[in-house]
Amino acid sequence: MKIVILTALGVGGATIFGAVLGLIFKKITERRTNAVLAFAAGVMMAAAMIGLIFPALEYGGKYGVITATLGIFLGALSVNLLDMLLPCIMRLGGHKNDDEGLRGVFLFVGAIAIHNLPEGIAAGVGFGTGEIGDAILIATAVALQNIPEGMIVFLAMLGAGISRGRTFFIAAMTGVVEIIGTFIGYFAVSISSAVLPFALAFAGGTMLYVISDELIPDTHSREGGHLATYFLLIGFTFMLIFDAII
Repeated sequence: MKIVILTALGVGGATIFGAVLGLIFKKITERRTNAVLAFAAGVMMAAAMIGLIFPALEYGGKYGVITATLGIFLGALSVNLLDMLLPCIMRLGGHKNDDEGLRGVFLFVGAIAIHNLPEGIAAGVGFGTGEIGDAILIATAVALQNIPEGMIVFLAMLGAGISRGRTFFIAAMTGVVEIIGTFIGYFAVSISSAVLPFALAFAGGTMLYVISDELIPDTHSREGGHLATYFLLIGFTFMLIFDAII
């Protein structure tokens, strides 16, 4: 249990660490941002496959492919639905469309917080299986992705004119969401091992959705798209090597 607590704090703390870096550096070029996020996407992709989807196939036995396929699509759909609900939540919160710049920033930060929950669940599910090696792989991938994410969240809000104190607090809260998700994933699998293959695939699907829908398009929408592709490959192979070592 201690290692789960430390991992939860590490995964969520990585976002806070990224916000601290944003406070220090204040500005990061688009090419560097693309490279770092693409590397994180490659890391997450490898972790989703090796630590979640492949074990789901293995634990699922005879019906592993069916269970994994269902879990992947439902995981992706759940994050998709949460993203779709975000504009409605913004309107209920009283944010009007006339302040497009500020609204866009809050939409972005809200999306980050929403997808941090299933990322945390993915890390927790890994520990719930008892496969510590896979769990560390997943947690490392999520933490590495959270550092540039925390930096970008901080800089985006700062650029919108939000105070430093409030900006840092909001960025930190996106990390706390991930800590909560880690414990949800861990206890959910620990309580019922019967749902283990589905839970693993579901968590993998959430990560694949985030990679495909957010990270890859974002890194190719600005300067340095080809560079981002190579950094994605570097991140992917980095996790292959990391998995072989552990």
